[in-house]
Amino acid sequence: MHIKKIHSCTGHRAALYALAPSRDERHFLSAGGDGWVVEWSLDDPETGQLVASVETQIFSLLHLPEHNLLVAGNMNGGVHWIDWSDGLRTRNVQHHQQGVYDLLSVGEWLYSAGGDGLLTRWSVPEGRTVESVQLSNRPLRALAYAAARQELAIGASNGSIYLLDETTLAVRRTLPNAHLPSVFTVAYSPDQQRLLSGGRDALLRVWDLGRDAPCILELPAHRFTLNHLTFSPDGRLFATASRDKTFKIWDATTCQLQKVVDTLRYGGHINSVNRLLWLPDNLITASDDRSAMLWEIRSV
Repeated sequence: MHIKKIHSCTGHRAALYALAPSRDERHFLSAGGDGWVVEWSLDDPETGQLVASVETQIFSLLHLPEHNLLVAGNMNGGVHWIDWSDGLRTRNVQHHQQGVYDLLSVGEWLYSAGGDGLLTRWSVPEGRTVESVQLSNRPLRALAYAAARQELAIGASNGSIYLLDETTLAVRRTLPNAHLPSVFTVAYSPDQQRLLSGGRDALLRVWDLGRDAPCILELPAHRFTLNHLTFSPDGRLFATASRDKTFKIWDATTCQLQKVVDTLRYGGHINSVNRLLWLPDNLITASDDRSAMLWEIRSV
């Protein structure tokens, strides 16, 4: 496997917690503890463009191009609706009692995962809440959607994963003790028959959603917290990011480890790797070291 660092995007003044696709496949957005939303070009990554700025730490970020909007979740439970054409036109809806740890777009709906254990559905055209479900008395940390199943997966800090009917928001199934003490990331496999998850226990678990006993694989994936995981655009690989300062590449079919990317061998991050974004041409990693790195990943 060929792995090469293309560039390190610097300029943020605090840790990075969020990445999102931008206007096309050659641009992406980063956000974090400085409250800045910055756009970067893969063709000219030397200097980012400040798109918007809010007054507190950003934990989650979405770009909704069909509505010319950015949506950012902050550490205090606010959801910022940002006009893409004018980053100063920002409306903060203070909804959750604690941080907004993840955001997810499904059609005309937007979902927010709150530190108050509340999952909220928003109308994107109206920018308002429609309904909420109290899933836990602990924070909700991660969201994923499987269109073929019409299903949401929500990872929580009580260690459980909740599978919900996306139409009714009824809980179809709960996977208790999925990761203790907290689930940090969930992602459906490309065929949507499996769910992958990671958490503070540094484990990677694979769940076969067609089984009564769904956990079919458990791997000690990292030395410390597994913060995020994402699949490659072609579905053949997935990556995991960790507080141990590494990210790892895995075979999506066999879950066999392909490569460990660290500071010493690859010039990787020097602090926790918090978030991943896999674009068609590059994998983007974001870290506590205030940088986003661009990586070329290909099988040889």
